[in-house]
Amino acid sequence: MAKTCRILYIGPCHPAEQAYGTQIRTVQAATALRTLGTVDFVVVKLAGDQYALDPARAGEFNVRCVIALEPIGPRRLLERLRCGCDARFLGYFGHRASAADRAFLETEAAGYDLLWFHNLRSVDPFGRWSWPNAVLDLDDVPSTYYRTVAATAPTMGARWRAQWRGRIAAQRERRLRERFAAVCVCSAADKRHLALPEPVIVIPNGFARPAAEPVRQPATPVRLGFIGTFDYAENVAGVRWFLECCWPRVKQQVPEARLRLVGRGGEALAAGQPDVDALGFVPDAAAEVASWAAMLVPVQTGAGTRVKIAEAFSRRCPVVATPLGAFGYDVASGRELLLGETAVEFAAACVRLIREPGLASALAERAWQLFNRELTWEAIQPRVLSAAQAVLGAGPDISHPA
Repeated sequence: MAKTCRILYIGPCHPAEQAYGTQIRTVQAATALRTLGTVDFVVVKLAGDQYALDPARAGEFNVRCVIALEPIGPRRLLERLRCGCDARFLGYFGHRASAADRAFLETEAAGYDLLWFHNLRSVDPFGRWSWPNAVLDLDDVPSTYYRTVAATAPTMGARWRAQWRGRIAAQRERRLRERFAAVCVCSAADKRHLALPEPVIVIPNGFARPAAEPVRQPATPVRLGFIGTFDYAENVAGVRWFLECCWPRVKQQVPEARLRLVGRGGEALAAGQPDVDALGFVPDAAAEVASWAAMLVPVQTGAGTRVKIAEAFSRRCPVVATPLGAFGYDVASGRELLLGETAVEFAAACVRLIREPGLASALAERAWQLFNRELTWEAIQPRVLSAAQAVLGAGPDISHPA
């Protein structure tokens, strides 16, 4: 009988949390890994982080513990210099694991065949450089994040700081294969950007295949929508930009239009906006999204790819996105979605989809076809297993997965 692999998933999301982009990727990767053996979780949060669990997901995975990272106090001059200059310095993040939590992970890790770290903020606070039996899922590449921050910085000083942080982040990234047996990213563009030695596996952000083929049911008055957690600063900034710069232009041409915000924490953005509805967390948003003329992805800063693109495609919902919002997906404006970089372009794309339902349906249909070919979790699972095999190839026999 084949030996059952033991896999420890270390990441920022509790597997039973209310769903959002990172949590969706976490659960689907862990589900794929479970075909190889047992998967346990260590959840790494910042001290004081608030999160809500979905009772329907309770007990789906074994969570060994939730580690709360402690904030690092004032730094000495040498530490500040190392943060900005030393690519081997792991104390650059503003939080760290306690000595007890470091010892726990060191001890427990030795009993697992494979460690799967989700992002650097789940591993570097433990202060260890090399993890030879580990995969790093770098779904957000820090240097690309700082590049977007620099491009939108309001002042020369802010631009310079982002550029400097991006340079040292890129130096850290160039050494990732010294530290981990394999690295995963969520797009071919990120893989080209990193230019690391293999194995570097592209695991796209995807979404669950719906149980029934989705049917659009646009509402009257017409609705545009956004979905995502508003605990995430980039979502807040993107929606605020849309409300301040794009929404007045849309309303000028389509006065009856309404904006729907789905996700925890949207109430503050909707306050004082009579034509904006904050719905909070919606466990199953299929019916809501089906009523939209378009899903909006007005992202201005960030890294990786947006799960909401795959979600919209899975629901046959037309999409208007910024170029960054659609980054990493094999799409083109006018084929699967419409792109708008400036406020004028973004608002015009929204109005166009409202006024041209035939175009909206054609875009959504091509996006649906792309989703079924490449972005279901069934299509993506072999990539997750390929990353695991890069570590386990010389280890346990997994020719007959558990």
